[in-house]
Amino acid sequence: MSPFVLETARLTLDQPTDADVDAIARYCVEPVFERFMLTPWPYGREDAVGFVNGYVPDGWADDSEWTWAIRGRGTAPLLGVVGVRRKGGMVGYWLGAEFRGRGVLPEALAAVIDAVFARTDLDRVRWECTYGNVASMRVAAKTGFRFTGAQTGLLPNRDGSPIHAWTGELLRTDDRSEKDGWPEAEVAQERRGALAPDAGRHRRRRGVDERHPPPRRPLARRRARAGTSCERRTRRPTSGRTPTGARWGPTSHSR
Repeated sequence: MSPFVLETARLTLDQPTDADVDAIARYCVEPVFERFMLTPWPYGREDAVGFVNGYVPDGWADDSEWTWAIRGRGTAPLLGVVGVRRKGGMVGYWLGAEFRGRGVLPEALAAVIDAVFARTDLDRVRWECTYGNVASMRVAAKTGFRFTGAQTGLLPNRDGSPIHAWTGELLRTDDRSEKDGWPEAEVAQERRGALAPDAGRHRRRRGVDERHPPPRRPLARRRARAGTSCERRTRRPTSGRTPTGARWGPTSHSR
């Protein structure tokens, strides 16, 4: 398969080049990439070179994976990367920290999905992320994916061990509206109902399965630990925002 360019109202999706190597290396050293992605860790400039000059063109050449650089339309700087594995239709994506929160990834991912359905006979595309990667989940939900559960992911961790993942799929025949049933929607419903707001936030931060919460501690123990809990609630995360990427991303280098 020869690479092809995709364009949206705001974006151009084309091929990463040597000019993007330093940006890729800079983005992929963010600590959240270690937690949520399968990119090499620690990530070095040589990994970015291998990605641009090996992984991406090899995937196009054998039609195993289509990968694009995400850019503002008509501009050169790299914002992130999006791709799809042809066997099974698994999508992946990540975005540089300074470009998050602008709706870039849903727009880019929608263009990729359109191309997959137009150019292949796949009847669905799939998504998964490490359990708790809320940013990636939001992108999938906004793009029209249906949540299919929390389960062992199809893709293993860097060391080959299984990963507990959130999973979803989008059928060729599906509309692209946001679907009900995503975990965060359930948390929001609980926060409006029986649970106090702090309880909902506490459960989501700790990555607890909202559908199967752990038993509550006895009241005396909860009171004894109150000081420690308050300290945890006020502590700022050290790793910044998540990379809004599916956990393997198109840059896993792990085929």
